[in-house]
Amino acid sequence: MSEMSAMTKKLVQNLAESISKNVEHFNKSEVECLIRQFDVLLGEPTTPGKPINGLDRSKFRSILHNTFGMTDDMIMDRVFRTFDKDNDSFVSMREWIEGLSVFLRGTLDERIKYCFHVYDLNDDNYISREEMFHMLKNSLVRQPTEEDPDEGVKDLVEITLKRMDHDHDGRLSFADFEKAVTEENLLLEAFGTCLPDTMSIEMFEQQVFQDQLEQ
Repeated sequence: MSEMSAMTKKLVQNLAESISKNVEHFNKSEVECLIRQFDVLLGEPTTPGKPINGLDRSKFRSILHNTFGMTDDMIMDRVFRTFDKDNDSFVSMREWIEGLSVFLRGTLDERIKYCFHVYDLNDDNYISREEMFHMLKNSLVRQPTEEDPDEGVKDLVEITLKRMDHDHDGRLSFADFEKAVTEENLLLEAFGTCLPDTMSIEMFEQQVFQDQLEQ
């Protein structure tokens, strides 16, 4: 990394201080590293007074794919929407850091909320049979010998509902999802991988925090 000017360094430090007050799981120096990394991901340096919208859908998805090994287009799109809290079709620096806080280091409660939001495809606060069907069909590897793979997916949806639909209304509310996952943590990513694995997290954090702090 080239030497930052004293002014830019001060701006980054002030921004990091402001953001770190509202982010649970990163300290100020880690937030500074994430700000610098965000600038690199944007592909242009931060220029004072010049507005930068943030990471667009395509850049964000390539990060999910290349850095965290995600491959499911539908899930990656929903992760983008979950990070993009103001729905302006860009992930801003603040949204990136706040999103990563849960994505990389979230508590179980935070990750339950995050996964439910990802899986609630139409944002109506329920995961419906249809949504489960689309996500499970997308995430399962189709066997060439299966005559009607949709039947297998439908069966899986019914099994999942039996396991998770505590109020028996044929769909999953947040309360259903939270109760099921709290009792059996493996159900957290029941409808597709939307969180990074431990190895991806370690590699990402080492690259961003260790490498940058050593520079």
